[in-house]
Amino acid sequence: MQVTKTGPAPLAILLAAEAMNVLDATITQVAGPAIHAGLGGPASAIPWFGAAYTLPFAVLLITGGRLGDLLGRRRVFLSGVAVFALASLCCAFAPGTGVLIGARAAQGMAAALVIPQTIGLIKVLFTGPALAAALGWNGPVVGLSAVSGPLLGALLTDLVSWRAAFLVNVPISIAILVAGRLLPEDRAERPVRLDVPGTVLVSLGVGLLVLPLIDTWNWGLFAGGAGVLVLFGFHQRNRRHPLVEPSLFARRGFPAALAASTLFFAVMNGSMLVVVLHQQLDEGRGVLESGLTLLPWSGGLAVSSWMAGKWLVPRYGLRVAFAGLTLLLAGVLLAMAGPLLPALGIGGLGLGLFTVPFFTTALAGVRPQETGSAAGLLNAVQQMGATLGVAVFGTVYLRGHSPAQAFSLAAVLVIATMAATALMRPKS
Repeated sequence: MQVTKTGPAPLAILLAAEAMNVLDATITQVAGPAIHAGLGGPASAIPWFGAAYTLPFAVLLITGGRLGDLLGRRRVFLSGVAVFALASLCCAFAPGTGVLIGARAAQGMAAALVIPQTIGLIKVLFTGPALAAALGWNGPVVGLSAVSGPLLGALLTDLVSWRAAFLVNVPISIAILVAGRLLPEDRAERPVRLDVPGTVLVSLGVGLLVLPLIDTWNWGLFAGGAGVLVLFGFHQRNRRHPLVEPSLFARRGFPAALAASTLFFAVMNGSMLVVVLHQQLDEGRGVLESGLTLLPWSGGLAVSSWMAGKWLVPRYGLRVAFAGLTLLLAGVLLAMAGPLLPALGIGGLGLGLFTVPFFTTALAGVRPQETGSAAGLLNAVQQMGATLGVAVFGTVYLRGHSPAQAFSLAAVLVIATMAATALMRPKS
């Protein structure tokens, strides 16, 4: 991979922080029952071990991106890492369910400060072909971290304790903070201010959309969230310092990327949940065994993303994404027929082939003043898609304990992802 004169170390710092934060969004997916057994409390608290993280993460990502534009991306990045380390320590030593859920919420808020800054800092550190190569690493890191969360959670829970799944973040965070001096400071080129009314509207709207997907399935809340976001859109028009740059929506490519990201991460996270639930509830397998079932999924992603970044994307561009979605669809269809491990391997290969060209293409035309908004939006819809996938796929599966029904839904959503990705192509 080509790099600028800064060398590869700054990129490694940014990707390590991104991996740590994204991984924690799914790390309790398998370990939830073990955490509940250790801390007690009502069984209804189990979904909130993950949701307490993903809800503030999704709600605050757009604001986190804008704060980087305003205050400086390195400053906000390192502040978020420091808060994340403290919150992880609180999670690891939580004496009860309430403390754990509160600390998980603090982790999610810190992650919303960290994640949007990585893309902006990468665009400062790299130029030309090196920038495309560096952005190409973003997708595999996000994808591999998301699919590895349940596996790592299962391993640490089985071999040590569920507390180790949170404690491991502390030394990693300290190392990132120490090495953070290698990162440049960067902020928006033109003066910006934080749009406080817009921040309130978008946070309320996203929260009302995501909350019923996690717990209540209250369609009134969901409709209210959609209405608040429409109001937010009108609020952003003609604002001197908008929270979301309207120019991002002047070209069809970026809105199409938001739709594709939502659908893709819904399939990825929802499918993982179905596999874990099937293994534990129907096959009677333990935490570690069900987590290890996902190895072909994460292994396939790792191999194919490396191949895509090194050879395929530089030569074939966005066409690689369609090859990846085709493989993912083949894996989903094979899973419907029964042979799960080969299906997960094929699907994992498809994940890696998609993520590299997708993120590179989605961010290729983003201008410096749009970076914070673009990064926040992309990551926000990723979290919303993941939450949507867990909620919908979990509900479909639990109604009949039929993996085939859930994978049928996945096939439909993969085809919809193909259609959205096709719209990302610039008009000739």
